Amino acid sequence: MTVTAAELLDSAVRRLTPEPDANRLVPLVAAGKAPLEAITTLALEQYRIIDSDRRAFLHLAQRAAGEPVISTFFTAMADGEYIAMTRLHGLAAACGLDEAAVRGYRPRAGCQAYPAYLAWLALNAEPANVVLALVANFVAWGDYCGTMSHGLRTHYGFDAKACGFFDFFAQPVAGDGERALSAVQAGLDGGLITDAADQYGQLVLSYELMFWNTLADVSLPPAAR
Repeated sequence: MTVTAAELLDSAVRRLTPEPDANRLVPLVAAGKAPLEAITTLALEQYRIIDSDRRAFLHLAQRAAGEPVISTFFTAMADGEYIAMTRLHGLAAACGLDEAAVRGYRPRAGCQAYPAYLAWLALNAEPANVVLALVANFVAWGDYCGTMSHGLRTHYGFDAKACGFFDFFAQPVAGDGERALSAVQAGLDGGLITDAADQYGQLVLSYELMFWNTLADVSLPPAAR
């Protein structure tokens, strides 16, 4: 029986949905128990991640030039990273960060594993497989961002500008779902999607959780990590 793009995406999302307790930082923010240091570190890490991810998406778009629908998906993703960067400045300001702090920050390996792997995918993986691996993860990422935004408003006094980064990812962008569906369908039609997509998706999820849990450990003494 032929599998449709919608069925393939739904199946991937179900398989790659993290366990409720897998992310240790987001529940702390939701309860107002995470230290501001962890949120500040998140902002600093995101300056590196967004820039890296945008370049990765542009490279994937270039590699997928023979499949315009897939290429368009990645171009739109790169455009989204540009918007996210403009929103990140508000979060950084609310955390008391200036340009010198951003420039002088030394990133943590656990937070940078995700963008490093995305860069690997951009160089080595079939772009159609990357679409499927990433879209499944975006559902969890969006949910996490929505919870972060609510927690920061409720417990930390952050305003709309400070939460704009999280709000951007928490709300579906018009057309994103259709672009993802079309890209997966193009991959199916071209025989480009393989079992490797699931392997990629599992690793993307693992690195996603590594990012959050590295931040959850920011304020803990070494013996407690």
